[in-house]
Amino acid sequence: MSDDAPPRTEDGRYIVVNSRRWRATDPSIPEAFRQELVKELMSARRAVKAGEPGARERVSDAKVALGERGAPWWDESTDTEFARRAIATANALLRHREGKSICPSDVARSIGGISWRSRMDAVRAAVAEEASAGRLRVTQKGENVDLATAKGPVRIVAGQRFEHAPEPKRNG
Repeated sequence: MSDDAPPRTEDGRYIVVNSRRWRATDPSIPEAFRQELVKELMSARRAVKAGEPGARERVSDAKVALGERGAPWWDESTDTEFARRAIATANALLRHREGKSICPSDVARSIGGISWRSRMDAVRAAVAEEASAGRLRVTQKGENVDLATAKGPVRIVAGQRFEHAPEPKRNG
């Protein structure tokens, strides 16, 4: 974080901007992932200003992934709350990486803190549910696989949620 960051409350859970409290980003997010998620948030905010379809969902996913929205990052999350943050994180990373796949461990590292390995099963379960609904895809060596039966490393790929990109703007 930079020296010009807004002041935080004593407990570190909120930043203060113009005398108003806003939830701070989860400090356990590794810096590289935090930067990716912040870049996606800024891109999504620009998309909202431009009136692009799906832009508000992008902002929401990025804010949930950063811990700025949804269940407070300082509380123990329920399975449902963790799954929501895991999927929001996967969505935000996939959008930021524009067409590239991500590893389930990228999601776990982003939201699991130092105990990210213990969260891998929960991340895989959340991704499997989204994949069964067609919103994400899980691949192995480029082929779609069922996460419940796949052995070895897998990748998360954008599913139908990402297939409906806005029409390109035309002049005239």
